[in-house]
Amino acid sequence: MKKYRFLLMILCLAMLAFKKVSRTSVAVPAGWPEPVFNFDRHPLSDEKILLGRVLFYDPVLSRDSSISCSSCHTQYSAFTHLDHQLSHGIEGRIGTRNAPAVMNLAWSRSFMWDGRVAGIKQQALLPINHPDEMGESAAHVVTKLNRTGIYPSLFYKAFGDSTATLSHMLTAISQFMLTLVSCDSRYDSIQRKQAVFTEQENRGYRLFQQHCAACHSEPLFTNGQYANNGLPIDTTLKDMGRMKETRKPEDALKFKVPTLRNLEYSYPYMHDGRFKKIYDVLNHYSSGISRSATLSPLLQKPIQLAPNEKVDMVAFLLTLTDRHFLNNPEYRYPKNIFEGK
Repeated sequence: MKKYRFLLMILCLAMLAFKKVSRTSVAVPAGWPEPVFNFDRHPLSDEKILLGRVLFYDPVLSRDSSISCSSCHTQYSAFTHLDHQLSHGIEGRIGTRNAPAVMNLAWSRSFMWDGRVAGIKQQALLPINHPDEMGESAAHVVTKLNRTGIYPSLFYKAFGDSTATLSHMLTAISQFMLTLVSCDSRYDSIQRKQAVFTEQENRGYRLFQQHCAACHSEPLFTNGQYANNGLPIDTTLKDMGRMKETRKPEDALKFKVPTLRNLEYSYPYMHDGRFKKIYDVLNHYSSGISRSATLSPLLQKPIQLAPNEKVDMVAFLLTLTDRHFLNNPEYRYPKNIFEGK
């Protein structure tokens, strides 16, 4: 009898070891701050994440079913676009800003280039409602989802109710986006003492810490703040940045500081996509800064880098490429779901 009890105990332990455990939050990498997002109040679930992933890739969210979230946020370009400066929408329409890269959103307090969205759950509403992006109404999207064969089952598994609602749709999309965590670049392996910088990368790292780290703070490589980085105003777009949202003159020409993670693949750069190459960005900070009343105090003097120092800086910035993130199968188009649509 004792022998059988022992075998039963071993079997139970083995079953527990291989039991699928549903995630309730994102894993916090060693050395990173705690996420801003409250996972205790809003826990993740595998079912909600899957639903959000399907919605993220489904063009049904747009008025003519031609544009999905992934149209402007493709995985291989760090969840932004790379073939044009400004976002493209339905009917060939052109948006007003470059699509920001989407990653590490659990550590962000506000969203969009001007910070007009305070909560990640509401973020997806803007492109859905924008006339030059998805050109749709949220209410009509929900109606279409309830008529689409794959969604009743997915909503039921995620929320215990087969009827799609706006709140559940936005919750699911936000849950998928929260899982888009980039933390496995060469830089990260070096921080974990699993690798070391080359001499050139190390020189670039020191230059980065001296000139760039105040705004692009490690380990997220953004401080999450808004700044006027001296870009001359685009005479066509006339984008005044955060001031458009706050109506405060002191916010004129201020845009959210973007993360530098996966910079190698997230071009074009800046809120209007004016720069195609990393060297263009470095050249802007050394010789292209436009002075104005709200210019960042950190840029009152140009960042002077010799040509060889720019090469070293780029060598370091390339260590921020996270190929696991760019190729993670959990983030890809859910072909198996859509094949049954």
